[in-house]
Amino acid sequence: MRTLFRLLVVLVLLVAIGFGIAWFAAGRATPPVIEIQSPAKVIGQKGTLTVSVQAPRGKFTAVTVAVEQNGKETPLFSLSGPGTATVAQETADRIRISEPFGKQAVPALTAGDARIVATATRPSFFGLREVSATMTRDIKVQLTAPLVQVVSTKHYINLGGSEFIIYRVNPPDVESGVKVGDIVYRGFSAQAAGIPHADPGLKIAVFALRYDQDLNTPMEVFARDEAGNEGTAQFDHQVFPKTFRRSTIDINDAFLQRVVPPIIQQTPQLGVSISGPGDLLPAFLKANGELRRIDAQKIASYAAQTAPRMLWNGPFIQLGNSAVESAFADHRTYLHDGKEIDQQVHLGFDLAVTSNVPVAAANDGTIVHASYLGIYGNCIIIDHGLGVQSLYGHLSSFAVKVGDTVKKGQIIGHSGATGMAGGDHLHFTMLVDGQMVNPVEWWDAHWIADRVLRKLDAVDGESQAAAVDRPAAEAPHRRARRRHRG
Repeated sequence: MRTLFRLLVVLVLLVAIGFGIAWFAAGRATPPVIEIQSPAKVIGQKGTLTVSVQAPRGKFTAVTVAVEQNGKETPLFSLSGPGTATVAQETADRIRISEPFGKQAVPALTAGDARIVATATRPSFFGLREVSATMTRDIKVQLTAPLVQVVSTKHYINLGGSEFIIYRVNPPDVESGVKVGDIVYRGFSAQAAGIPHADPGLKIAVFALRYDQDLNTPMEVFARDEAGNEGTAQFDHQVFPKTFRRSTIDINDAFLQRVVPPIIQQTPQLGVSISGPGDLLPAFLKANGELRRIDAQKIASYAAQTAPRMLWNGPFIQLGNSAVESAFADHRTYLHDGKEIDQQVHLGFDLAVTSNVPVAAANDGTIVHASYLGIYGNCIIIDHGLGVQSLYGHLSSFAVKVGDTVKKGQIIGHSGATGMAGGDHLHFTMLVDGQMVNPVEWWDAHWIADRVLRKLDAVDGESQAAAVDRPAAEAPHRRARRRHRG
């Protein structure tokens, strides 16, 4: 009997010891993993708090987020009462919490240092224990929007055309530019436009009014800091309507047979195959519509590669002795067998001379694209800096490659009929921050002088007068100004 009792005692002790070990181990189990995704460094009037929390099977007993500032703690989120927050199950183990954050969402915030504190707790040991983790992030609360002041005057813009503006921002190191409706055109340092003595806050921007935007589209200069605080300024401007041509293009079977198969072969991403003559027209329609839009997105993406300085020199040049076969923003109606099959807008100039004529760079710049590009066939894009670029389509050959620096008038290739071209010609257009604009203005020396150089010269004089060492800097600056006059 005593032996049985002793065995029972030993068994109880072993169970207790095992339970204790398990209890201790459960307390040292892997805690939840917390990641504070945003804000990264600063928060302003508006922003978003984003936190992800991970635990086995996504089970939590508590998740809280708070902000500490000036000795006070303000709750932001609780899993038991999420309020306006969005809680998304990203994976089986991870949830993502997102909610508005900033002065407007949390009125208790004041300018200065603050700390975000996120805590998560998960069950352990069959729910009898819990393990917790805490993650913190120090941030800066910044509530004052940057100041913006427009410096240049007399801004005239044609529908489908471009303009140039000079403005000043404070502080100088914030993101800035021009908004035209929902399209943003980036600003650059005025020093990059040939004003070496300009103060750091002086900026320039080239912007446009797209051919398809309303004449009353709102325009404003903006400056936005890293906290998302945004200051804006209106500027005097006058918009002029422009009438664009309408044309009808007959598409015959010979054209389809010549043009469509090479385009489909070169653009497998379109997902089109041609097994017989009956496939040509549907393939043409997909190329003329969907591929045209894909090409436009690809072309616009090259704006990110623009040089942050002015590379171009004076007016741009047109293909010599060329006849205009189609102008900018022509509205085309396509017919096949006498029936309307499609409508598109042609955003460039078709310039024709004879077959295989040399094509010159319209201005100084750097080659950012030189290969096949959908409906444009063999295509070259030159970056001229400050968001300004030029495009040359339907070429038969290339004389340059990506990365090459070219001068105005330098031969970059030869005209051809690659891509969606009815015959040998050059498709030419200008781009401002990825938006296709009317090249006529950029070919015009008077437009360059009035819309760009006049404004630069005006602030140039002010910057020269403010320079401490004016005599030493004056001569090279004058040479720079003469260079940009062309």
